[in-house]
Amino acid sequence: MKKGFKIPHTYVIIVAVVLLAFLGTYFIPAGVYQRVQDPKTNRIIVDPDSFQYVEQAPVKFFSFEESHLFSAVHKGMEGASSIIFFIFIVGGAFAMIQGTGAIDAGIGRLALKVKDKGILIIPIMAFIFALGGSTIGMSEEIIVFVPIGIALARALGYDAIVGTSMIALGAAAGFSAGFANPFTVGVAQAIAEVPLYSGFIFRVIMFIVFLIITCWYIVSYAAKIKKDPSLSIVAELEGKNDATLNLQDLPTFTIKHLLVYLALIIGFILIIIGVKSYDWYIQELASIFLMMGIFSSIVCGISPSKSAANFVEGAKGIAFGALVVGVARAILVVMEQGQIIDTIIHNLAMGISSLPSVFAALLMYLVQIILNFFIPSGSGQAATTMPIMAPLADLVGVSRQTAVIAYQLGDGITNSIIPTSAVLMSYLAIAKIPYEKWFKWVAPWILMNIGAGAVFLIIATLINLA
Repeated sequence: MKKGFKIPHTYVIIVAVVLLAFLGTYFIPAGVYQRVQDPKTNRIIVDPDSFQYVEQAPVKFFSFEESHLFSAVHKGMEGASSIIFFIFIVGGAFAMIQGTGAIDAGIGRLALKVKDKGILIIPIMAFIFALGGSTIGMSEEIIVFVPIGIALARALGYDAIVGTSMIALGAAAGFSAGFANPFTVGVAQAIAEVPLYSGFIFRVIMFIVFLIITCWYIVSYAAKIKKDPSLSIVAELEGKNDATLNLQDLPTFTIKHLLVYLALIIGFILIIIGVKSYDWYIQELASIFLMMGIFSSIVCGISPSKSAANFVEGAKGIAFGALVVGVARAILVVMEQGQIIDTIIHNLAMGISSLPSVFAALLMYLVQIILNFFIPSGSGQAATTMPIMAPLADLVGVSRQTAVIAYQLGDGITNSIIPTSAVLMSYLAIAKIPYEKWFKWVAPWILMNIGAGAVFLIIATLINLA
């Protein structure tokens, strides 16, 4: 019996691209642009009129004396080390905060307060998780909250779709806007060499719009099935359901947990001030996240050993995304050594430079949407694509900030439908919602958000968002 096609592991896909780049150094003509300093931003950019072909410099398969194909991964890790360490530290710090129980207790208290508020529970829960998605990159973390969402929804006469989506799609809406997401926007902006968290107000507006779309979509469905439960996408699942969650068993919210939330608020205020007034970069940001994690552990009475274990567990959990940045950087290393990256950028620019810059931005968006199916890791996709997209943006009249937005929207929106997303498949398994039913239900939401994202990209291009 034949097995169905299975999407390869993300690392396999990225290594395949490294191999393609390696072969490309033998067949693609070598060429270079001159880099110059932009007097307005002091950023090193491509001089669009300086491209010239140079002598071919293919990368060796192996060599005792020179860099070769197999040393590219190590060089990639070295080149991306600051970003990799940033991801590890932030992931570990958030695990220290999660280990205090403050997040679980806060959500639990909220759930108890709104359980009698009827349909208002949907926008309230969606907003809370959207904030999580947009600030701490909440993704895998939502899995543990899905059973709570389903319990609340069923208690109010809704179904598992409503309970799952107000958690998952709320987080996805915030993740896509990512106005303070260190794992996607932070990484992409660092690679694109634009100021960290610049374009903040624009992303907050995106956040509001995506959240409104999400709340309207879920509330409309919830009202319909409340009136006629047979219209539920998972009516047969609801008929078989006998599992309940006692909300009274959720952790009690204490003054210690309140102090954790205050630490988070103060930490993000410090980050905003530091980035805006003191040109903070990822090293300073990582230190603030670490301080928040340590302070949270101390005020909640977590022992030093347990805090350290939480940090290591968090770093371990984020290792996939952190290390994929370095592996993906090997693509850039190979193309730079073979001097073909500028040739690729030149030809891409020649292909789309005759188009209005708006269409160039939308093409970038489409490329990121397609790539997200194969590289669902946000930081990995940033590391794979931004080294090409950033200089390409310089050449086609699109700001690098717009290129970052094209990436984050292409990466974030479709995470709620692509079967290669481990997070999606995990929370659907917990909710017992068949993928095909979820696909049918969530597809219109995806299309609406893709459309909204296209509008935002057009606006960003027209105003030359910096």
